[in-house]
Amino acid sequence: MYKVIIIDDEPIIVEGLSRTIPWEKFGCQIVATAYDGMEGTEAIRKFKPNIVISDIAMPGLDGLAMVAGIKSEFPDLEISILTGYRVFDYAQKAIKLGVTRFILKPSNMEELEEAIVAMGNNLKAKNITEESHTSNEGHESSKSENAASSFIVNNAIGYIEKNYARKLTLSDVAEKTYVSQWHLSKLLNLHTGQNFSEILNDIRIREAKELLKNPSLRIGDVAEMVGYVDMAHFSRMFKKILGIPATEYRNTVSAKEIE
Repeated sequence: MYKVIIIDDEPIIVEGLSRTIPWEKFGCQIVATAYDGMEGTEAIRKFKPNIVISDIAMPGLDGLAMVAGIKSEFPDLEISILTGYRVFDYAQKAIKLGVTRFILKPSNMEELEEAIVAMGNNLKAKNITEESHTSNEGHESSKSENAASSFIVNNAIGYIEKNYARKLTLSDVAEKTYVSQWHLSKLLNLHTGQNFSEILNDIRIREAKELLKNPSLRIGDVAEMVGYVDMAHFSRMFKKILGIPATEYRNTVSAKEIE
């Protein structure tokens, strides 16, 4: 039986989908339900379903980020979106990320059953049967997987650029992009050639360069403003990335301004 998870913040919809669809008729069984994005993502990691039916307009949830996260981490997972969010551009982006069906609420039984059949057919096409749950030849890279991975990396870097000044960990960024720390680390390396710490330090030092142009700011103040609590660490990173100490960089900038 294909394993199914339903995610929606409206319990009546979760209950309705669970009870009214003849899941066994489609070779499926519901293994878990969830009522928000984080709970849903945790359930997906725990139960490793074949099919997910989810809303994406839930409180506190970036729906596209969640879709990209689970699709990148579990590329063979079939996802259908059930939502009242009527924006065509949003639907296009969701489908690009690998969503099989984008169903608008209120939906009818025919639409839902057609989506389940389509997802089942896609699983069979990938050699994932109701008995095996796994692919016979392993997973091959797809456009949707690449789109999802790129979406996650762009979101992750965007989040780092907005929050570099505070204490920031890989775990924080992974939570915001709906992927595991391990998977995010792998994607960052794959797409940028850098690990999380290298990306964070590059962004912090880039911002420090701009702040050092202001002579009224002490170097210690600049270090703190870009997220370094340890002045010595800031100095090491600055010299490592730019090849010269922060004091020398400031003197060079000041000399250029005088000229």
